[in-house]
Amino acid sequence: MPNRLINQTSPYLQQHAHNPVDWYPWCQEALDRASAENKPLLVSIGYSACHWCHVMERESFEDPATAEVMNSHFINIKIDREERPDLDQVYMDAVQAISGSGGWPLNVFLTPDAKPFYGGTYFPPVRAYNRSSWIEVLHAISTAWQEKPEEILEQAENLTNHIANASLFGKAFIEPVIFNEEILSATASQILKAADTTWGGFGNAPKFPQTPTIQFLLRQYYFFRKSGPQNLPFEITALLKQALLSLDKMMEGGIYDHLGGGFARYSTDTKWLVPHFEKMLYDNALLVSVLSEAYQLTAKMEYRDTIDQTLAFVAREWQDEDGGFFSAFDADSEGEEGLFYTWTKQEVAQLLENEADLFCHYYDITEGGNWEGKNIFWVKKPLEQFCADNHLEVESTRELLRNARQKLWKHREGRPKPLLDDKKLLGWNALMISACCKASAALGNSHYTIMAQKATAFIEHFMADEAGNYFHNYKSGVAANPAFLDDLAFYVEALILLQEATGSFHYLERARSIAYKVINDFGDDDSPFFFYTPSFQTDIIVRKKEVYDGATPAGNSVMALNLLYLGTLLDIRIWKERAFQMVAQTEKTVSRYPTSFGNWAQAIQWLVYGLHEIAVVGHGFASKSAELRKHYIPNRVLQATAGPNSEFPLLDGKSSSDGKTLLYSCREFACNQPVETVEELFNNL
Repeated sequence: MPNRLINQTSPYLQQHAHNPVDWYPWCQEALDRASAENKPLLVSIGYSACHWCHVMERESFEDPATAEVMNSHFINIKIDREERPDLDQVYMDAVQAISGSGGWPLNVFLTPDAKPFYGGTYFPPVRAYNRSSWIEVLHAISTAWQEKPEEILEQAENLTNHIANASLFGKAFIEPVIFNEEILSATASQILKAADTTWGGFGNAPKFPQTPTIQFLLRQYYFFRKSGPQNLPFEITALLKQALLSLDKMMEGGIYDHLGGGFARYSTDTKWLVPHFEKMLYDNALLVSVLSEAYQLTAKMEYRDTIDQTLAFVAREWQDEDGGFFSAFDADSEGEEGLFYTWTKQEVAQLLENEADLFCHYYDITEGGNWEGKNIFWVKKPLEQFCADNHLEVESTRELLRNARQKLWKHREGRPKPLLDDKKLLGWNALMISACCKASAALGNSHYTIMAQKATAFIEHFMADEAGNYFHNYKSGVAANPAFLDDLAFYVEALILLQEATGSFHYLERARSIAYKVINDFGDDDSPFFFYTPSFQTDIIVRKKEVYDGATPAGNSVMALNLLYLGTLLDIRIWKERAFQMVAQTEKTVSRYPTSFGNWAQAIQWLVYGLHEIAVVGHGFASKSAELRKHYIPNRVLQATAGPNSEFPLLDGKSSSDGKTLLYSCREFACNQPVETVEELFNNL
């Protein structure tokens, strides 16, 4: 008999619908039953692409004897962290406070009023990895609940207060901050100290892409090169070198799918060889975005190719007919992690025949394998160096490798694929819309703009109601859960970029409307920062504020950038002031720990260097705007139109003459003489 999860739309919850555990989704009914029966809640949080979540399910949640203990002593709740990131944040904070670490699956024990008192991550079925067994934990918690209820309730109260107090930042008085290049120099210096100058990235394994940090380095190289500061504690070129090294090593490594395109979530080693094989929509969106900036800055063809291959993967595998993007591919297939992506040398040799030796040499494919007896494709030397070392012609070798990859990809398509998580999340869709817009700008490929427009139409049709409220997730015709801060912050950014890509004021007006909604529904009267959940959401014990730029940028850091952009373009000074206050109150933390606050560091860049206000006016505005967007100008706002428009301050009174299309460059709406070519404008910035 299936449990209560059978009616849920989440693929992750559906995976657990036939467990013998009497699972509830997160709901008031479960809390009421816990209270009526005086039992603690056992909340288990995971997501569909989580390898160790599957392991614990097989070992414990599918075991009838274990399920009997859980059902007898607890009210059990399963949560998809991607559907309810707000609950995941609260209870992850609790587990990290208890144990000093976190992860998924997240297993946390709550009082009937949903306050946490104990928790951990993966627990084995028997004692292992220096961890108690799951059964031992269950019995210990049940005994403590019966024998020491007062101690547990006190622990729960203290832990809840600790979580609540962590979101009180931003209310204290701070000294005035003067943003200058010294702050940016110190920030860049700290990043370079954490840099792996051999394999790229930052810190030790496991290695995550950390795209906001790479983006900061690219932009700071651009700014320092233009301003020419003296007495820096590093060479300006070191910023560009580390950013590009990080991208190059990820593209060459096993974290990149050399056959099908797209990136895995992270690398388990320092060399980017062995990925955690799950593929997430947000990682690929963020990497396409930063690769687009790298291509604008360097014109390196490898970046263009990787963008094209990654977005081809996204369009092929993840963009639904309705325009929305799916969420993820699992790490496992046929019950084995990485099985879909790995190869034996014999398999490759049989398929490629005469081409096999060269292909295997280039991609490090051996008889013994480079991971658990099998091979993960990765590039140990860039193509030019490989060809020089082996006396090969570059272009013919490039073509041979391309044809060989196509053969292997076609064969791989016949394998059982990893599970697709086909729910659609507003925030992740918005990140991919932004990525498509940036790729369209950098590469001049209008197809990517069309991808973005289709996804935006999906959001507006399926994930919004008539009152202008948005939902966090969508699956099987059902939109659920109010949008969270990062959903709306990412969507505002996406609409801004789509306005630039299309020249349509509709997208800008929608971005402005949603920004007002964020201020009204997520704002704090005592702080410039925004809560993660809206004021009308009631099923959570604590309203948190998130500022850490983790796997995705913090909603607060993205909103700070949005308010700076919209405040500048629309001349809304109170928005710019709020953004200034947000950045000012994080500045010291950003300078000390910039690899954890890369998006905030980019906001500091905007405050130091300001934003160029660029208007393109005339009947040729579309082509001129497209040409302009190919250039790397990381600190600018842009509007383009056929003629003057008094509704928007930047376009008011600006016109073209004699049929010419003119380009205006302004600061605080004080404009230079308009020019006719993009090169003139770019060279005068």
